[in-house]
This record gives sequence, structure tokens and C-alpha cells, in this order.
Amino acid sequence: MQPSDFNLVSVIIPARNEAENLDFLIEEIAGALSGRAYEIVVVDEASTDDTPGLLARKARAGLPVRHIRHERGMGQSGAIRTGVIHARGSIFVTIDGDGQNNPSYIPALVTTLEGASADVGMVAGQRRGRTDGTLKKYASRFANNLRRSLLNDDNEDSGCGLKAVRADIFRILPYFDGWHRFMPALITREGYKILRLDVVDRPRRFGRSNYGILDRGLRGVLDLFGVWWLMKRFRGRAVATEIETK
Repeated sequence: MQPSDFNLVSVIIPARNEAENLDFLIEEIAGALSGRAYEIVVVDEASTDDTPGLLARKARAGLPVRHIRHERGMGQSGAIRTGVIHARGSIFVTIDGDGQNNPSYIPALVTTLEGASADVGMVAGQRRGRTDGTLKKYASRFANNLRRSLLNDDNEDSGCGLKAVRADIFRILPYFDGWHRFMPALITREGYKILRLDVVDRPRRFGRSNYGILDRGLRGVLDLFGVWWLMKRFRGRAVATEIETK
């Protein structure tokens, strides 16, 4: 696990066969974060397209792009976890690799988190005017409503890929396949607050989703009961002080 660089923002992108979307997305992230220290950590889910070549070209062009490649696909949660392990920043920003999340919101996410009190762990994007298909919208709405009723989670949109999280908090969260859908609840479990920022998604330009409706919606119902159990079994964040032994 990398030590954190206090002045660095790490943008983590899970991606499988998204070379055409990454081509413009990386440039947009670079433009949005121009003037500050940042890195772009692309976690390549064993892509079979030109993702490796594209990332090499971006790096040669001087962009701070890092290519972390999985030998086999581990899913979106597994890719985000790998990004968290390898990223060097003190703030981690997650963004989907399909180009639907707009990087123009990243500066507002980061500055809001930087300016917040110490008990705020995340600034989460909340999608307005979603461009997903009807079936995906209904599956997501069902999972969100069930999650909110069971976990007392007032977050309207847990599945938005745009999030800014303090690195030290992100690294202590319990990992399981599907954790990316429950980040607000898991961070609240640790005793931290969540701030929210309205964002607007845009249509996918190239390709189609590599994570289906089952993965995004219905499978999450099973994970929900696991998160409920985790929250019930947690005694709260310990306040610890080291005692001088001399």
C-alpha cells in the first residue's frame, strides 16, 4: 500500500475495454485538475482493446497516468480496491470509465472535502437527469429504496461513480465484492459524515456497459443484508491515545 502524498489528488478509474471513452475522459480530467498535483490511476480489468496502448500514449504525452492491470476481470469493486491500494494521494476521487460521469465536477468535490470539518469523510455525487435506460433506472431505484429503508441511509444515489473520499478513511473500509455501492453507509459506519453534490450524467459515447443490470441492481440486494450485519456488529470508532511509557 502506497504512503499518502498530502498535496496529491488520486483519480481512480475502473475500466474494461473502454479505450475510446478513456481517450477523451483522461484529457477532461487533466483539464479539470490543471494547476494542482494529481495522478490518474486507471485499473485495467484485463481489457482486450487498445487500453494499454492508449495509456502508454497518454503517459508519453506528459499526463500523470498510471496503468494498473488485472490479469483477469475482478469486477468494479475489485478494480476500485486495487486503485485504493496503489494510489498515492491524500484524497481519492472515483469516476467510472465509461465517460458518463463528467470530470468537470471533480474540482468541486475535492474543494468541498478539503474545506469540510474533520468529521466529514466523503463528498458523494448525486445524479440528476440520469441518462440510463429504463430497466437500469428501475433496478437502481429499487435497490436504493431498499438500502435506505434497511440501513437508515439518507443518500439518494449510492451508485454514482463520482465520489471524493479521504484516503485514510477509504483504506480502512471492510472490503467485499459490491462495496462500491455502499460507500456512504460504510463511511457512516466509521463515524464520519457524508456531504453531497448534485451532478448531471451524460450519455455513453462508445461501447456498452461491462457491468450488467444484475451486477448494478439485483445482486446488490444480497450485499445489502451483509452491510446491515456489518453495521449491527460495529461498536463505533475507537478514540485512542498513546500513553507515554517512560
